[in-house]
Amino acid sequence: MRVVSLVPSLTEAVAVSAPGRLVGVTDWCTHPADLGGAARIGGTKNPDVRAIARLRPDLVIANEEENRAPDLAALRAAGVEVLVTEIRDLPQALRELDRVLVGALGLKRPAWLDRAEEAWAAVEPLGSLTAFVPVWRRPWMVLGRDTFAGDLLARLGVRNVYAGHPERYPKVPLAELAGSGCDLAVLPDEPYRFTADDGPEAFPGLPAALVSGRHLTWYGPSLAEAPQVLAAAVRAAL
Repeated sequence: MRVVSLVPSLTEAVAVSAPGRLVGVTDWCTHPADLGGAARIGGTKNPDVRAIARLRPDLVIANEEENRAPDLAALRAAGVEVLVTEIRDLPQALRELDRVLVGALGLKRPAWLDRAEEAWAAVEPLGSLTAFVPVWRRPWMVLGRDTFAGDLLARLGVRNVYAGHPERYPKVPLAELAGSGCDLAVLPDEPYRFTADDGPEAFPGLPAALVSGRHLTWYGPSLAEAPQVLAAAVRAAL
């Protein structure tokens, strides 16, 4: 089966589970390092539909949040089969990964998926912490309601104070964030690359946990080690 992936985390999931199946990936697909010569077909928001069609894929894998509906409609109009995933929390991620890998690709359920499920089932919360989670600055944007990353943090005992916001990625004034009274700020390195020198200085006196965006937002093989990696980052900040 010839597969094109429009989602970096699903690219990793397919590449690790079925080497050689991927014929096209986005410019943002960075894991694993060796993607077997798969063609680059543009970004997640601006894929080259004609280039994808020329690859003659049996299946294009997409996500309702990461990819735009008009692009997916254009692919279908070109005669390409498109599987669209929806992932808002961990249980849904595990189900969707099984649907893609086992259901659509006909693979044996990969061992890493079982390890991921077991790792999260064994999680012991760090406590009862409150946090906000910026994903962009200029303007400041944070995780809001109904997000996969927010669900992972909640399972670790870190409650996103904007989880009840009507928007999924609201813009919030810096003064409001700084005065939120949270226990810490959680700063991932994607989509905005927060670092020790770019982000924490905006919230003086507030602990800042610099976390791996791949472990916080990707649904793939990284899920197996994500509980340990994310918990260590939070502990280091407190």
